Order: sequence, then C-alpha cells, then structure tokens
Amino acid sequence: RIASLDDPVARYVDDGKFDGEHNGAITWRHLLEQNSDWSGTLWDVPDWADRPEGDDPANRPLHAPGTRYEYNDVRVNLLAYALLQVFRQPLPQVLRERIMDPIGASNTWRWYGYENSWVELDGQRMQSVSGGGHFGGGLFISTADHARFGLLHLRDGRWGEARLFPADWMATATTPSATKDDYGLLWWLNTGRRAIPEAPESAYWVAGFGGNYIYVDRENDLVIVLRWVPDHAGAIARVLGALRRS
Repeated sequence: RIASLDDPVARYVDDGKFDGEHNGAITWRHLLEQNSDWSGTLWDVPDWADRPEGDDPANRPLHAPGTRYEYNDVRVNLLAYALLQVFRQPLPQVLRERIMDPIGASNTWRWYGYENSWVELDGQRMQSVSGGGHFGGGLFISTADHARFGLLHLRDGRWGEARLFPADWMATATTPSATKDDYGLLWWLNTGRRAIPEAPESAYWVAGFGGNYIYVDRENDLVIVLRWVPDHAGAIARVLGALRRS
C-alpha cells in the first residue's frame, strides 16, 4: 500500500495535514524516526504541546524534515491517522487481523483514540487511535500479549509456518536513524552498548511512559516484558546475569 518509506506522506494523505512546503516534504520514514518536525494541530492538540520549547513554542523555528529528532506523541498520533487514511479501516481491526489473532493473543486488549478523534472514511465512522497515552487513549494490553508481540519480532515476523511481516523489516526498523544513533523506526537501540552495557549491542526495545518495555535480544533468544520498572537497564542486566550464572 505504501511503495516506499521515503515517499512523501502527502502522496497518500491529501486532506491538508501535509500541505505546504514544510509538511509536504515529510516522508513515512521521518514520521517513524520521529524527526519530521511536522507543524500543525491534530485533535485540537498543537504539535508543540507535547514538549514545548522556548518562550513562544507556537512560533518556534521549523527544522527541515529528517534533520532533528524529537519524541512527540502528537506526531505519533499523526502517523496513526495517516495509516488510517491508507488502510481505510480502523487500525485496531488491522492489528487484530494481521498480527494479534495469528500470534494467538487474547481478546482482552483494546486500542483507543480520543473522544474527538473520529473521522468518516468511505461512508463509515472510524476512530483514529493514539500512539500513546500521553493525552489519553492508547493501547491497553496484557503482559502475555506483549510477550507474544515481542516474540514475533524476535522471530523476524514468522509465527509457526506463517510470515506476518517481511523477513528484512526488523533489520530496517533497527537501523540507527541519521538524527539519533540509538533510535530506529520507533524502536530504541543499544548502540555502543550505552543504554544497557550488559546487553548485546544488537538488542532493541520499545518503551512506554512510566517504565513499560518490550526488550528483544536475539543473541540470548530472549524477550523480556517489564511493567512500571523505572530502571529497565538494571532489570535487564539482572536477568542476563542470572542466565549467565545458570
């Protein structure tokens, strides 16, 4: 559905969200690497509200897309909105059909947006979900389901005899971005073993607010799910230490 990560998103979403010289230059890769510097308002929340900078964040200088990293939930929500425009069906339904049901996840997880994040596509009313819970919404999911999700990525998209995403996707997703060498496509990296010295440099993870992590470690054939753990590096180091002693 998307020919290349380096395609401008404006080629796929033409409702004004990616109009203009600045926003029009933003690619899918920029959104995934969190260096788009998209400027605008989504669901009544301006882009600068997540992490305001300076005395007048509403009139901040813009940085060319792909030149400056900033973790920003408004822009992650924008990515979800753009994908909704491409799939033309609710993303929770896509996730369930393409990933969660095939890996045997439970039926207890839920993915929510905001009260005002409803859109109409092809005559159907759908909710655009949020990427995180910073402003509400987000993914509510059990540790066991998170672990299955992590195991799918450890196996490079294969679950049993089924291939759920391309074999080379994780190599792409864990390639350091040009603007932050310990961040790929929404995955955190152990570049130079700086974040977790005891872990392999090839380890990677996703991190949620409050200390929630899915850690994937191919060298140790290991997936670790942590909940509300402020020191994830220490927790993972202790698990790896216990494995080495066993």
